[in-house]
Amino acid sequence: MLSEKEVEQITIPVIDFSFLTSGSPDQRCKIIQDLRNACRDWGFFMFNTSKIITLINCCATIVGGESWSSRDFEKGFDRLVYGFLQSEPEEKLPYRGKYELDPRIILDHETNFDTKVDNVSFWRDQFRVFVHPIFHPPHKPEGLSEDLSEYSKRSRVIMKELLRGIMEGLEFEEDDIEKSLELKSGDQIFSANFNPPCPQPELAIGLPPHADHGLLTLLIQNNVDGLHIKNKGKWVAVNPIPNSIMVNTGDHMDTLSKGKYKSVLHRAVVNNKETRISLVITNGSTNETAAT
Repeated sequence: MLSEKEVEQITIPVIDFSFLTSGSPDQRCKIIQDLRNACRDWGFFMFNTSKIITLINCCATIVGGESWSSRDFEKGFDRLVYGFLQSEPEEKLPYRGKYELDPRIILDHETNFDTKVDNVSFWRDQFRVFVHPIFHPPHKPEGLSEDLSEYSKRSRVIMKELLRGIMEGLEFEEDDIEKSLELKSGDQIFSANFNPPCPQPELAIGLPPHADHGLLTLLIQNNVDGLHIKNKGKWVAVNPIPNSIMVNTGDHMDTLSKGKYKSVLHRAVVNNKETRISLVITNGSTNETAAT
């Protein structure tokens, strides 16, 4: 792994979501152009608005904390992941997925130096589950399934507003967006990733380089550095902005835009001082639609 000092720190474009939904025609036109530039040049952008604060509070409920401090994150993630892990085997079996796109729950516990990828070890715990249109919620811990369902519903509303703006920038007709993308039956996958302090971060990685599968991915994280994206052939470190959501374009968007908006490689690195936690929800069209 590269040392964090060898990677340039950058701030990716920030979009004012309120102008997209309630701004004047001129403001909306400006935001559509900003979205077009961000998707074309970066494949990543951030945005914030009062709706985002509501969604972030919903996330805080999921992880069991009252704020985005590392302490609350860790406590909440324990509730989310380890609460499920500590269930009896017969209780977990109906939910345990066996393959990458299994709609049931996937749990990875890899905070060790045994699993090697290109001589680098994973250093993370992850909880991943399909939340739409198929949802196999865990019954324990109590309230988790309701929290995940609410977060899924709220994030779909925001995702659709963003897609309208992005599709408008691609000169799609607004009436065709919902129909052509089949969003009502599109996949939505929730992941919670926990990267605790690592004693040898130079030998580990939180998540290896990858591109996302869907149309758009929404990422909420605590204020701990760790996200790197590939831009113009080199890795850059993204500075997190408090009370904001990160968005990136995925493989489906790459196909839909005919290559104008690339599905960008990104990775998560670890450190030896602070816990990094990220909540990710990937939104896609149906597999059949994405292939056309």
